[in-house]
Amino acid sequence: MLSDFKYSCPIYLACGYTDLRRGIDGLAGMVQTRFQLDPFQNALFLFCEQRKDRLKGLYWEGDGFVLLYKRLESGSFQWPRNGEEARRLTAQQYRWLMEGLSVEQPKAHRTVSGLNSV
Repeated sequence: MLSDFKYSCPIYLACGYTDLRRGIDGLAGMVQTRFQLDPFQNALFLFCEQRKDRLKGLYWEGDGFVLLYKRLESGSFQWPRNGEEARRLTAQQYRWLMEGLSVEQPKAHRTVSGLNSV
């Protein structure tokens, strides 16, 4: 389910550790208070615990929240631990994360914008 998620909505990754004992209300509250974002927007919010082998996703479906949970049988997610921020991911970064890669790929081609003809 998580790897097939619609890429049309914004995806936010909660950097740092999250206590995954939190349920829908606790995670939605965290989105509002810690990140100053609206949990009722059309967006997927991802949270990871300290061992990095489990994550939760929170998504508002219009009439209620969907809480997604994934536990890896082997390996871990390459989760950024730098700070207390919600980081917006591109569709490519989300795919990298779900494939066990870092969301920062230094050798990946970057999007070019603002080119002028010479």
